[in-house]
Amino acid sequence: MTATISIDGKGADYPVHAGSIGPEVIDIRKLYGNTGRFTYDPGFTSTASCESKITYIDGDQGVLLHRGYPIEQLAEHSSFLEVAYLLLNGELPNQKEHDEFKYLITRHTMVHEQLATFYRGFRRDAHPMAIMCGVVGALSAFYHDSTDIHDPKQREIACHRLIAKMPTIAAMAYKYSVGQPFLYPKNSLSYTGNFLRMTFGVPAEEYEINPVVEDALDKIFILHADHEQNASTSTVRLAGSSGANPFACIAAGIACLWGPAHGGANEAALEMLREIGRPERIPEYIARAKNKDDPFRLMGFGHRVYKNYDPRAKVLGAAATKVLDTLGISDPVLDTARELERIALSDDYFIEKKLYPNVDFYSGIILSAIGFPTSMFTALFALARTTGWIAQWTEMMEDTDQRIGRPRQLYTGHGPRDYVPLAQRG
Repeated sequence: MTATISIDGKGADYPVHAGSIGPEVIDIRKLYGNTGRFTYDPGFTSTASCESKITYIDGDQGVLLHRGYPIEQLAEHSSFLEVAYLLLNGELPNQKEHDEFKYLITRHTMVHEQLATFYRGFRRDAHPMAIMCGVVGALSAFYHDSTDIHDPKQREIACHRLIAKMPTIAAMAYKYSVGQPFLYPKNSLSYTGNFLRMTFGVPAEEYEINPVVEDALDKIFILHADHEQNASTSTVRLAGSSGANPFACIAAGIACLWGPAHGGANEAALEMLREIGRPERIPEYIARAKNKDDPFRLMGFGHRVYKNYDPRAKVLGAAATKVLDTLGISDPVLDTARELERIALSDDYFIEKKLYPNVDFYSGIILSAIGFPTSMFTALFALARTTGWIAQWTEMMEDTDQRIGRPRQLYTGHGPRDYVPLAQRG
């Protein structure tokens, strides 16, 4: 199949490629050569930048698949490490593969001892994402044996190291901010249990892991593991296309994720719910959200891709109730969230605009109940998304069609003009 693009009476045919599922794409790589024109697509929302086998999203139907598996099934039945293996390798592991992968990740969780001095160079009130950007970027200075991107074995080692060390790096960022000593990883614990202990444990006593909290956080990690070609994933791929080492690429992804329009949305959603305060105030804020002249916006509703209920939000809604019940927390924020969700799902305004709860709506409530300050929310997002970034980076490195990223532009500045000496300028 081909598509014909005609300009000034001259037409040319361009191949149309079909994926396994999803929209077909028009291959316009020869458009400039044929016509002398570029396409114009701010935000690249109508542009496929790569071919990928990892994640598929159908925003209209509210579908999210990792390697073909629905996210709801993975969140219900899998562990985060099992999903990490799936994203990296394309298939769910058998028992032997699972045990070997878990062993590899567990044995890479410690970080170089000299990295502790990096933390001491930051102010105590430094944002965890600022710390993570710096520390992850610095990993390439400590692990020279896994920076050769042309060596498949070194790429594999770098992937394992990043997935394994990110919880340690994030936990150390938290510990540094509260003035507590760093805790070394404990190999007998699960990936998520280990992170909880490194974050909230202290050397003076044994840390007891609450299985309900561990399961909820593991679900959050699974639900944030990958989300197709979003801003931070595209940043990782773009950095990687230049030949940068994987540690630098992931640091670039962290920097992009830090933006409030991307990774900071769950923090904004929680702050909004706290501002509303209690269910009886919801009508007031609903009215404000509908008022075009009011700057207030409902956070945690709607999504750039999803025009239906975010499948990840369904999972976290149930998890939020379970965590708060287990911890004995009576939080008006959750009551407000539940009522706001009920009203929004039955209000014609929200239905017409397809403003459904997204993953950020409930994740902030869960993280806050567990004990994480809002400044750590995006750092936890980065911890989980590292798996997706690494899988996407690896896929890009193995793609023979991949070239260095070089978007073009619609130039609207001055045309050619002559230089005027300073003394002659009016």
